[in-house]
Amino acid sequence: MRLQTSLPLDKANLIVAQALVLGRKAGLLPLTVVVLDAGGKMVAMQSEDGSGLIRFEIAFGKAYGALGMGISSRLIRDRLSERPTFQAALATASDGRLIPVPGGVLVETADGITLGAVGISGDTSDKDEYCAIDAVKTAGLVPEPADPAPDWKTSSLSDHYPAST
Repeated sequence: MRLQTSLPLDKANLIVAQALVLGRKAGLLPLTVVVLDAGGKMVAMQSEDGSGLIRFEIAFGKAYGALGMGISSRLIRDRLSERPTFQAALATASDGRLIPVPGGVLVETADGITLGAVGISGDTSDKDEYCAIDAVKTAGLVPEPADPAPDWKTSSLSDHYPAST
């Protein structure tokens, strides 16, 4: 018996490899990349040397949340920013696996069929998302969202954490 897969291993491995290449070219911090099929099963994963211990859980949660909601994790963040009660409910419903920040990108066919999702964690969420989007394109598939945030190159971790005094 042979089961039909929505996102073949060769495509998932290509997405992972390309995301890591993009991260190195952009000088990003060490990345962890997770690719899930449409059913939420992990197809491929790699974590660069120096990547933090919980980067896998974060990357998985970005991809899992995108699949679970049927929208990118950036759009989840945008829609939930003013709805903390619903965000808490989603966290509960997903057993804490949903990570509502950019870096979770749907992987689709040209005619809009979702094959899976990629999640990346390691640098700023916008930079993680850039790598995911361009890696999906390199694999000949369609990312959702189609383009990274316009200012992804200038996003900085210091934008998110106040300087210590």
